[in-house]
Amino acid sequence: MGYVIKRHWAPEVAGIGIPRRDRQWGAYDAFVPHPLAGRKFVFEGAVAADIADAELAIARLDSQAAVLTDTEALARLLLRAESVASSRIEGLSISAQRLLRADADRAEGSEVRDVTALEVLANVDAMTYAMNDASGQITVARILEIHRCLLSQTRLAEHAGSFRSTQNWIGGSDYNPLSADFVPPPHEEIPKLIDDLCAFCNDDGLPAVAQAALAHAQFETIHPFVDGNGRTGRALIHVILRRRGLAIRVTPPISLILATRARDYITGLNATRYIGPPNAPEAASAENRWVSTFAAACSRAVADAETFERRVEDLQSEWRERLGTTRADSTALAVLERLPAAPIITVREAESLVGRSFAAVNGAFTSLVDAGILTQTNSVRRNRAFEARELIDAFTALERQLASPDGNTKISKPARPVPLRPRRTAGT
Repeated sequence: MGYVIKRHWAPEVAGIGIPRRDRQWGAYDAFVPHPLAGRKFVFEGAVAADIADAELAIARLDSQAAVLTDTEALARLLLRAESVASSRIEGLSISAQRLLRADADRAEGSEVRDVTALEVLANVDAMTYAMNDASGQITVARILEIHRCLLSQTRLAEHAGSFRSTQNWIGGSDYNPLSADFVPPPHEEIPKLIDDLCAFCNDDGLPAVAQAALAHAQFETIHPFVDGNGRTGRALIHVILRRRGLAIRVTPPISLILATRARDYITGLNATRYIGPPNAPEAASAENRWVSTFAAACSRAVADAETFERRVEDLQSEWRERLGTTRADSTALAVLERLPAAPIITVREAESLVGRSFAAVNGAFTSLVDAGILTQTNSVRRNRAFEARELIDAFTALERQLASPDGNTKISKPARPVPLRPRRTAGT
């Protein structure tokens, strides 16, 4: 909900070689949203039920994770899945194996030349920072640091961790906002709007899922950065859910669902950009539609995360059977339990993860390779690396599953580009 400011666009340069239509001068409307803090929100009965269902689902996923053998391993996998999906919405597509190999190279100190992998890994870093910051309060500095993590290693590093100082826009021409689909607020409006957003995020008056939905829509409307707005705004969702105590241990892959329901996602966000007073019936209707869409995405994300969790548990049980009789405190079992956190792993990394000697880990890797659990790969240049291919396939299958409106690509085709079906994993 908000109002428009009339602005005039004047090209800075003549633009030799640029089509005449892209060298236009003229007026455009920049949208400025009304503040969120202190505003009263009323949710219809069905929407309130959707919110309650989503919160129960997220809390259940988090509480179940508390009793897992290795919660951190599952948490890292789901956080990586969420980061990949958030990047995919922005057009950064990469296979799980390619990303994991680049991550392993980076961990070993090797140069990573895969530009797409580096951008997605930066999103993983930003999400990791966002989820691990124990400060509690959501501040401007925290939002800027998430953005800095995201862009600091990219071609746009000069803009990392700072708000834009120029007008941006979505859609239309690359050269002017005159034909844009949406023009965010002028840059001088950003500081007060972000201050208000932080105040709203630190208030506990609304249900957490509704708060996350409205905060995300407001952030995307403000569009405060030159680039990385979508990924930063989706990280903000999880910061809020964690601050409110719903998702403390694991990250439900909400972006995977939003990417699948891209049309509903964009339509919902656009609906909240109603030009008019915040207390208008049209404003309330738009907010209800968006929050309902978001809550449904949360519930679906949890359901598919739970399916994935069971698949990982089943896979680890199969692995234990393949290993045969072994001591409960064996290094091989210790490595096996940590594989979900590091599906591509080196001996050096395993030493750190399980706290065992090089000789013990090296012997464990031999056992795991003999059992068909690990396969040696030459992807890491400085050290021998091994990959759990069945686990990587399960990760890929999760992305395919969440890309299908019905949760099964054999029933309904993926609604967006997805990796090829894993060769060794059935079911999706």
